[in-house]
Amino acid sequence: MTDTRTHKIDIHYCTGCRWLLRSAWMAQELLTTFEDEIGELTLHPGTGGIFEVHVDGQRIWSRKDMGGFPEITQLKQLVRDTVSPDRSLGHSDRKPGNK
Repeated sequence: MTDTRTHKIDIHYCTGCRWLLRSAWMAQELLTTFEDEIGELTLHPGTGGIFEVHVDGQRIWSRKDMGGFPEITQLKQLVRDTVSPDRSLGHSDRKPGNK
């Protein structure tokens, strides 16, 4: 059997801002949602207000560039678009205003 868990996610967070719990929660959500796709997820403590998420070396979120933190559904969509573009996220794929 071939292991399909080949993707690597890195979450860089600021320790001075106390963003460890937020980062760990997001990591847990991603690991649960993408358990068949993620082979490694690493938390990287940093400084200077950093909060960035990288998938396979590509930055998909930057708090400084994007003006804050992603909603978890938004982050899951960004990760999905990289690790499994054809996958449905169910209710997380709904757009605001759509029923």
